[in-house]
Amino acid sequence: MRTHGCGELRESHDGQTVTLCGWLHRRRDHGGLTFFDLRDRSGLAQVVLNAKTDPAVHQQAKAFGPEFVLRVTGTVRARPKGTENQKLASGMVEVQASMVDVLNPAVPPPFEIDDQLDLSEDVRMQWRYLDLRRPSSQQKLILRHRIVHRIRTALHELGFLEIETPILTKSTPEGARDYLVPSRLNPGRFFALPQSPQLFKQLLMVAGMERYYQIARCFRDEDLRADRQPEFTQLDLEMSFVDEDDVFGVIEQVVSRVFEEELHITLTVPFPRLTHQEAQSRHRTEKPDLRTAAAPWAFCWVTEFPLFRWDEQAKRWDAEHHPFTAPHPDDAARLAQEPGTVRSRAYDLVLNGIELGSGSIRIHEAPLQREIFKMLGLSDETVRQRFGFLLQAFSFGAPPHGGFALGVDRLVALVARAPSIRDVIAFPKTQKAVDPVTDAPSPVTEAQLKELGIAVLRATK
Repeated sequence: MRTHGCGELRESHDGQTVTLCGWLHRRRDHGGLTFFDLRDRSGLAQVVLNAKTDPAVHQQAKAFGPEFVLRVTGTVRARPKGTENQKLASGMVEVQASMVDVLNPAVPPPFEIDDQLDLSEDVRMQWRYLDLRRPSSQQKLILRHRIVHRIRTALHELGFLEIETPILTKSTPEGARDYLVPSRLNPGRFFALPQSPQLFKQLLMVAGMERYYQIARCFRDEDLRADRQPEFTQLDLEMSFVDEDDVFGVIEQVVSRVFEEELHITLTVPFPRLTHQEAQSRHRTEKPDLRTAAAPWAFCWVTEFPLFRWDEQAKRWDAEHHPFTAPHPDDAARLAQEPGTVRSRAYDLVLNGIELGSGSIRIHEAPLQREIFKMLGLSDETVRQRFGFLLQAFSFGAPPHGGFALGVDRLVALVARAPSIRDVIAFPKTQKAVDPVTDAPSPVTEAQLKELGIAVLRATK
């Protein structure tokens, strides 16, 4: 339907007949001349309607309103001297229109599609599909696309395979509440949406894939903040026959590529490393901010987290990271008698005091995994029901393996200098876990509930 994007026109197109499609951004009437800016994802083009040369088209334009979807055919001309717009990539030329088709009229939008307009987040998210017409909002999603593309390219060059894992899976403890999905064909049974692909990526190592990654959708039913969403995206990867240095090296290459190609910042690798104990004693936090005048945008690895933490309320040990994290080999002998002193082979990547991601070297031996489950208070029957498939897989010869998960939303928000990850997600949830565009979650019919064998308990005051 078009020959060029609106923002693609240059002086080299002078004299060419072009067809553009887009939204009417602004119009200016000057008697016999009407000007309007046509907008698409590539930018703006100025269109001129002349009452003398094309009276019918000029008259037709009087009915055009903001955000009308138009198709314009005309001739590219250099703008008259002194009227050029140096702020626009296409600002040296304009299109003398000979034909304009209305592809779709539009009612007046609730706000002007303008980057200069200061809108509240509530309004922007309620009308997100209109907010995303604004160039500043579009650029954040375009940036996200570029970053994910660079990640994929880097990992492909490092020999990783992109493999998808199930969304409908088994409920297992991962540190937050699961989102549950009832099974119509298996009444009384539920799938869970994955908090991470943790168990499947370990199974892929048992399967001999050796280097796996996925731009993975993850779901956690937890309280929300600016850097949390009930559904989020992470770079998930796993590697066989590796130690911590191997994992760090891969992540440092990926992150360095993103920062060099997007921000033109050359990172110094390897990143500094601090043990959890060093971070706490020197900086009083497990997410240290190491910025100095010489190192403003400062990465570091925090290693050797405690393997367990004591749950005072439940009077039992919990996994500090997750129950599949391997203990530090120097501390393994103290597992039974002094679990609180055992270090893990877990690690976090921290940037300027913000955790970008975490990972660990995993347990790959069934007896050790059973021992960890037992220390966490899981009965043999619970272990069989929840993790029997994993232990069975380990019995067939699991390679030593480890991995990492990097928060894509958080990484993009940092590169974009956005105040919230909601700004870099196409259709985010609010802090009350609601989609303001579709008003989800929403009630369902009694017929749907009956089909699933579910009864809803009404809340009592």
